Amino acid sequence: MRTLRVGMVQQHCTADIASNIERLEKGIQECAAKGAQLVVLQELHNSLYFCQEEDADLCDLAEPIPGPSTERFGALARELGVVLVLSLFERRTAGIYHNTAVVLEADGSIAGKYRKMHIPDDPLFYEKFYFTLGDLGFVPVKTSVGVLGVLVCWDQWYPEAARAMALAGAELLIYPTAIGGVPTDPEWEQEQQRQAWQLVQRGHSVANGLPVVTVNRTGVEADPTGQSTGIDFWGHSFATGAQGEMLTEFEKDEEGVRVVEIDLEQCEYVRRGWPFLRDRRIDAYDILLKRFGK
Repeated sequence: MRTLRVGMVQQHCTADIASNIERLEKGIQECAAKGAQLVVLQELHNSLYFCQEEDADLCDLAEPIPGPSTERFGALARELGVVLVLSLFERRTAGIYHNTAVVLEADGSIAGKYRKMHIPDDPLFYEKFYFTLGDLGFVPVKTSVGVLGVLVCWDQWYPEAARAMALAGAELLIYPTAIGGVPTDPEWEQEQQRQAWQLVQRGHSVANGLPVVTVNRTGVEADPTGQSTGIDFWGHSFATGAQGEMLTEFEKDEEGVRVVEIDLEQCEYVRRGWPFLRDRRIDAYDILLKRFGK
């Protein structure tokens, strides 16, 4: 059995970036102390989720890659001997920014990166104002602990993204995430949305015979415009096995770490029993390249 011990850090964020990073580092250290070989952080973990408003000055939060965060977290990865999945606001050049996941090898070097492909534009989630569409495609990152299919948040609703990573050889699907309830939705609706959010990702796990690791943020972040009460992040970070079975799940307001053992060889067993990739009708999927219908 080929197993991988994966650490997950779920925490709230504040306007104090230095404090956010210090707490993240402690979480990574705790995961490593518990035997994690790979540690995954939540989406845009260094700061508040700034996309609740459209303010060009907030682009000052962006940084180059390589840059300060990859250097600092890279040093920690090297010290602890763990692979890290970061989620950063990337400054590519003036006026071009990306929501980018970066994978750091256990020696601190950059193993690869992924620029978020699907960008939402909804009340309190005004990401299209800040982020250029990803242009690196669905390419898994090869690391010393396995081949990682890293996607980001809104990507998690798209079966095409998960399938593309699976077809490109990913052994694990990873989703840094920042998702929660908005005040215009009643509590029952928010709960249905949260369950759907987990359900669709568990479906990606089943359909592709791959484990899934999703790390969300928690806590309430106020709307800086004062027009609403802001976002109440769902927490509930989780990991599944290759049949969609729940391996671990945080509570909504839980802050801390979990380390879960994932069997990477389960994929072989599951795909032999459910050979979905074998039975795909690749000759009949032209409609997937259309927006809708004919």
